[in-house]
Amino acid sequence: MSTSVQQAGQTEVKGEPNVVPMIDIMLVLLIIFMIVTPLIANGFKATMPNGKNLDKRPEGDNEVVLGVDAAGKYFINGNAVPADALLDQLKSIFAARTEDKIIYFRADKDLTFDKIEDAVDIARHAGVRVMAAITEEKRAEGGLFGPTKKN
Repeated sequence: MSTSVQQAGQTEVKGEPNVVPMIDIMLVLLIIFMIVTPLIANGFKATMPNGKNLDKRPEGDNEVVLGVDAAGKYFINGNAVPADALLDQLKSIFAARTEDKIIYFRADKDLTFDKIEDAVDIARHAGVRVMAAITEEKRAEGGLFGPTKKN
């Protein structure tokens, strides 16, 4: 039992902690974690952008374009390359380059992600430092200048 001595004009001093502020903080943290945790569990979702390209061909003449068609076949600058020879060909191309180790990547929109991931891994193992995605130009309905009026 605790006894408290009280003198005239003084209030009683309690020897137990005040837990109300701690409970308030814990409830706020609980609410924050309840909101943030489902967002983290969903993962990062990204879609390739469509945009209006200023250049018809964003890559230069001396650049390497790695393409993957809907069937999963690989192409380097438009020429078909067997999957087992892709790494060796990319290594030979990028071994001679000293400064720019950039590859442009073009893939079919219906291609599964595992095929795209394989192509990116092969390019990274070949020594590619920067990978740029080539997207299709976004066009308005009715052509480049918008919808056409019908009379």
